[in-house]
Amino acid sequence: MATPKKAAPGKYSSKPAQLTFATLDTQRGYRLGLKTERGILDVERASRLFRIKAPITIDAVLAGADCAPLKQLVDRALADKRGKSALLPESRVKFGPAVPHPGKIICVGLNYRQHAQETGNPIPLVPILFNKYNNTLVGHRGRIRLPTKVSSQFDYEVELVVVMGRKAREVPPEKALSYVFGYANGNDFSARDLMRATSQLMLGKTCDGFAPLGPYIVSADQIPDPQNLKIATYVNGEQRQNSNTADMIFTCAQIVSYCSRHFTLLPGDVIYTGTPQGVILGYPPEKRVWLKPGDKVVTDIEKLGALEVTLA
Repeated sequence: MATPKKAAPGKYSSKPAQLTFATLDTQRGYRLGLKTERGILDVERASRLFRIKAPITIDAVLAGADCAPLKQLVDRALADKRGKSALLPESRVKFGPAVPHPGKIICVGLNYRQHAQETGNPIPLVPILFNKYNNTLVGHRGRIRLPTKVSSQFDYEVELVVVMGRKAREVPPEKALSYVFGYANGNDFSARDLMRATSQLMLGKTCDGFAPLGPYIVSADQIPDPQNLKIATYVNGEQRQNSNTADMIFTCAQIVSYCSRHFTLLPGDVIYTGTPQGVILGYPPEKRVWLKPGDKVVTDIEKLGALEVTLA
């Protein structure tokens, strides 16, 4: 299949309005999926079926491929009986990370007021930034193999993730959200003992599988106010975190703007925007029961779906 023609970097011939994207982990590699009312559309299969050229990976979409054919494929698959063969029940889909190859994974620490308070930290005056790497990415229903030989204090952190859609440099806050492609559900998984071993957070944040991301990227137009979303975490069915993104100290727009003042943001970069109160580290020391192999952690963000991982 011919590679879809790309638009100019950071611009879209047809913006990804009203589309919810997934990355399918297939025998052919990572492929693009689209959430519909009747299941997940395998875009590559639908493209061949209906002979409509379309981008077949989220990487191509983020690079600026025209999204108009994707909308056509959804319409055809739902209207044509043949489309059933390209629609997969969500329960049968093997998900990859929603953004499998980001150029940057940027994280914001202590960005919820009540989380700063529970950990005994002052309210930050500017966003506290650190990073992860692509080895940390894992998709919905994935497994995290805990590095138990070097750590024992494993913790969850549900986070709203911003996915960049345009090149951004020195962007003012009032324009920052226009550079956002969409939003996703993330878990800034952490090893607290490794985090606190030195003044640098890296070891406690960058172990394999420590950045679950997905199941979806929801296009930005479907999230008109990212500062008003319910956000929660469940461990083995028990709710541990329960908050709203309204408690964020720095808004998504402020974070994007702040980052862009220091370095260039590119399409496909992702930003984990911080976690609310309720993490294990926030408990009194005698009440901390750290995560262990066999635990199932589900992070849930309003309009973005539930992201599940199992610990091994």
